[in-house]
Amino acid sequence: MTYVVTVDICIPEGTPELDPLQRAGAVALVEDGLDAVRAVEGPDGVQVDVLDTIVAVHPGGALLKVVVDAPALEFAEGSVQVLVDELLERTEVLADWTIERCEVELHQDLARESLAAADGPDAPPDDLALRRARHTAGAPSAQNAGEGADGPDGAATKARAARARMLELAAELRAFPPAVFGVEADDDRRAVPAESARLAAGALVHATDTLVDELFEDVQVLAQEDATVAECEGPLWHLERLPDRYALQYDARFARRFLVTVIALTTRFTDGSFQHLSCVAEELALRFLLNEATTTLELHDLLDDHVSTALANLADALCVDTDHDRVHHPTALLPFTSWFTPFTEDSYAHPSTTDEPEAAPQ
Repeated sequence: MTYVVTVDICIPEGTPELDPLQRAGAVALVEDGLDAVRAVEGPDGVQVDVLDTIVAVHPGGALLKVVVDAPALEFAEGSVQVLVDELLERTEVLADWTIERCEVELHQDLARESLAAADGPDAPPDDLALRRARHTAGAPSAQNAGEGADGPDGAATKARAARARMLELAAELRAFPPAVFGVEADDDRRAVPAESARLAAGALVHATDTLVDELFEDVQVLAQEDATVAECEGPLWHLERLPDRYALQYDARFARRFLVTVIALTTRFTDGSFQHLSCVAEELALRFLLNEATTTLELHDLLDDHVSTALANLADALCVDTDHDRVHHPTALLPFTSWFTPFTEDSYAHPSTTDEPEAAPQ
């Protein structure tokens, strides 16, 4: 069975954050170390094959996605833990880094097999978007379906829990003070209450995890089919919503660069180091993130006028046009070859995204 293992590795506590040169070096070391391994011996001597890896380094460490073929979830997680432990141990400059998280996610193909095997009225929908909406909204289980979980009281309880969670997550969006969302704004039409700003901020943090996971699945689909978005027959979460003009250029390599761009951008949002959008790819990534946050708020019945205004204020502050038609209009973007090129010399560029595609005609 195929599993995706997410690993967070962090620099030692109390040490300075990595500068751009150190991040570039860390990317090379981690990627080279993982690329050199095709299989690893897991618990009880079971061989686990390493199928694919993605590395995104940020100022506080790195996020790894490791795709493995293993007989069981426990073997997948244990083997990747051993692999990363050994990589850090034998790499002198990374020896003091620590693993903060190592967890398994079901790969999309395996999830699809489970869906195909399901039957009856409680089976989840085949459509990925509908399934995500159902899970995000917290569909009732068969056990409590008859206990009124879908009734007014159950819905209200879920909404309260979602609101509390969003408000809790808001503190993690360190790059944007409440004023950016419109708290205490001079213009009454753009002013929002503090709680609305916090809901918007929390939704963005919540949406980050969802967006990263779903883009990773898009990468896997394109890699498995060895296809571009225009040619792909499998379901995609997000990449189909990029401008159609360049659909034949959106291959697995492009998708990897775009995923790393999303991770780098949202890391700067949460660690407080964000200053401005650095390239066209980041503008597109932010549009996706705002759309994901809006969808999340709608699903939990938390998207009122004030919260919508708070998200719009943030988009305006970052000079991002979220209008769907403008995003897809050919003149709204720089040429495809420039999407990952920094706007200015001081713009942040993740080392894994700076290489130009091998073939990217305008």
